[in-house]
Amino acid sequence: MAWETEKLQLDEEVLQKGVQAVLNDENKGQYYVAELEHEIIASLLITYEWSDWRNGWVWWIQSVYVLPEARKRGVFKSMYQHLKSQVAQSADIRGLRLYVDKTNTAAQKVYDALGMTDEHYALFEWLK
Repeated sequence: MAWETEKLQLDEEVLQKGVQAVLNDENKGQYYVAELEHEIIASLLITYEWSDWRNGWVWWIQSVYVLPEARKRGVFKSMYQHLKSQVAQSADIRGLRLYVDKTNTAAQKVYDALGMTDEHYALFEWLK
């Protein structure tokens, strides 16, 4: 996934440990999957950010992946709408966020079509 969208080669051992850490500790995040005929065709990870401005949680959508043969069928849209519904029903969750590689224009079009905007913030980072 990281290679496909960002040409980023991940360390498989670190990745496996990171996934297992989420599975072992629900405070780190939660995975969602989409199935078709009992086969997983998509997944994403939600992580949590506390917002003092909003006195509530913002869910970050991360590690989005839809199998190539399942793309352009509304799979991510369905997953997003499910998450949005959960947020709308919760008094403690204020919204959804995600980041996308600047060159991943296909994903940006999907997010834009779902009503997400990039008008408020630019992401700056330092990663080790």
